[in-house]
Amino acid sequence: MPPTNASELNRDATARFARDVAALAAPDARVLVAVSGGPDSVALLLLAHAVFGERCVAATVDHGLRDESGKEARWVARLCATRGIPHAILTGPLPDRAGRTANLSARARLFRYALLAAEADRVGADRIATAHHADDQVETLVMRLNRGAGIAGLAGVRGSSGRVIRPLLGWRKAELAAVVAEAGIVPVDDPSNVSDRFDRARLRKALAGTGWLDVDRWAMSAAALADAEEAIGWTVDRLAGDRCAFDESSATLRPDDLPFELRRRLVERCVRHLAPDAEPRGGAVARAVQSLDAGRDVTIAGISAKVQAGDSTAMLWRFSLAPPRRTA
Repeated sequence: MPPTNASELNRDATARFARDVAALAAPDARVLVAVSGGPDSVALLLLAHAVFGERCVAATVDHGLRDESGKEARWVARLCATRGIPHAILTGPLPDRAGRTANLSARARLFRYALLAAEADRVGADRIATAHHADDQVETLVMRLNRGAGIAGLAGVRGSSGRVIRPLLGWRKAELAAVVAEAGIVPVDDPSNVSDRFDRARLRKALAGTGWLDVDRWAMSAAALADAEEAIGWTVDRLAGDRCAFDESSATLRPDDLPFELRRRLVERCVRHLAPDAEPRGGAVARAVQSLDAGRDVTIAGISAKVQAGDSTAMLWRFSLAPPRRTA
């Protein structure tokens, strides 16, 4: 079949999507759409195909975590076949628990993006599009607030990250469901979206009964926080060149007169320089900075941080690999 076009979809929706995606992908980009079969990703597929035509390809990741997942992936394959959209089912064994990826959802997410990246390489896709939308953004923001996240966490889901783009962040879930319904498609119903086993599903139910919540305004706040996070990151990059010194075995930081958050981020930068695989939690880094501020040496993520006198009355923090612990 020919590509989905404005005659098959709501013309206003198609034009709106074209404007949204133009800020994230070049007009001649080849886009790999991640499609689970749910209403959000099916709407993304239809809209992307309307805009990109034959440069739209699709993939479904089958984690094998539910008995129905294989059937759902094949349903997406048939949908794509009827519309002339190249499609692949991606699967493989879920990696074992490691590091901070103990949570099953987190492990599945990392695995999903790894498979999508490999498929994008295979088909020559410039961008990988996912169907995160405004309601997802609010859920993410509330969950992270509940965990005491800082600005980086509260920035929520970004419009783009590397070659991953999320052109639906300005769309409500109901709007996407309407796109699918108007196309005469009955999407997949994933029971995990309403299962009380999952934090996000429980939160979704709670938010659904909250009449005062303005999703669009929350999404605007998340976008503002993302802008603030970008500005802080820009500042830290420049401060690192001025206040830090790095070599193969050590790093130093002159922390004097810097606000706490900038000191915290620069300490994390020094730790990651010496231990690239380390993933120190924000709270642990904050406590390390508090100790250094008080003149106490500290160890974080296997890195020893010592307080030394710098030039004149300035303070210097020196980071090096901590010696291995003695065993009895």
